[in-house]
Amino acid sequence: MKVEAHCGERGKSSQQGEAGLLLRSPCSLTFYASNRLSLPSFCIFALQNCFYVSEREILLFYLSESTSTMELLCLEMDTIIRARPDPNLLCDDRVLQSLLTIEERFLPQYSYFKGVQKDIQPFMRRMVATWMLEVCEEQKCEEEVFPLAMNYLDRFLAVVPTKKCNLQLLGAVCMFLASKLKETRPLTAEKLCIYTDNSIRPQELLEWELVVLGKLKWNLAAVTPNDFIEHIVRRLPLPEDKLALIRKHVQTFIALCATDFRFAMYPPSMIATGSVGAAICGLQLDSADQSQWGDSLTDLLAKITNTEVDVLKECQEQIERVLVSSLREGRQQQQQQQQTQRGPSGKGLDELDQSSTPTDVRDVNL
Repeated sequence: MKVEAHCGERGKSSQQGEAGLLLRSPCSLTFYASNRLSLPSFCIFALQNCFYVSEREILLFYLSESTSTMELLCLEMDTIIRARPDPNLLCDDRVLQSLLTIEERFLPQYSYFKGVQKDIQPFMRRMVATWMLEVCEEQKCEEEVFPLAMNYLDRFLAVVPTKKCNLQLLGAVCMFLASKLKETRPLTAEKLCIYTDNSIRPQELLEWELVVLGKLKWNLAAVTPNDFIEHIVRRLPLPEDKLALIRKHVQTFIALCATDFRFAMYPPSMIATGSVGAAICGLQLDSADQSQWGDSLTDLLAKITNTEVDVLKECQEQIERVLVSSLREGRQQQQQQQQTQRGPSGKGLDELDQSSTPTDVRDVNL
């Protein structure tokens, strides 16, 4: 959107540079901005000097004290507008039962490393999954994008033998599809190619997109663990002020499970339930007021998703073990980097690692 500045006094001029618009003689200037919108609350202090240019950009004019010139600042806004929770969906047991009924349709039926895939190993999947998670985090994708992309990747690998040189390309295609389904502004093919260090071309990614869609039979609306979070959380006696923190921890656990192939064939409801249990136990909310719970936390979670208690306990314990293992690996890598930068010091890294690695998930601060 264009902003025009017209001089009200003959002989006065305006100069435009690459960084913005520098306007002289501000007292005699009149500003025009097409399609002006209502200003946000933080701009009320400069009501006469603030204009919306687009839904992402604001132009703010201010008077410089030193030079008496009017300068133009461009401030980026990225406001995410979300719909309110719909009680007709979240409080109706039929919706939850429908999710439980169809969730296993979108799972690989067996370990494809034992049959279909000859060139790809589990550690390669983990490396690609970690890269995909980093891309999604850097691009601030919706939380559902990464688990959904990993669902596409596992379903494709379960039916199509794939060379290891094409694994990153497949991961990029899966993120491309998942972002189209879940994002209002999906990832572009060009941007994904940049994240691969231009090892793939946009045209190649688009060609593989059709291949993946065909192998998935265009069934992209897969059920993921994220679909169960609200249904589970709203059925538990949790403090309102802790819900946002609980959701954050649960989403972290779900993303962690998606990077580990051991959870690839677990039903999404079980991963979601185990993640909620691990998050609540980690925050010690299950022991805050026992009178609110009645049954134990595990029993309540098992009733919500019709899961066996023993199976749910094992899943939750496995999630906690994966978390501790992941944290230990991260600290080891960090210490190795520090050791490389500082040079050999002779002090034991094992001793440092042992003292800094938590032995209980309750000690972990996500």
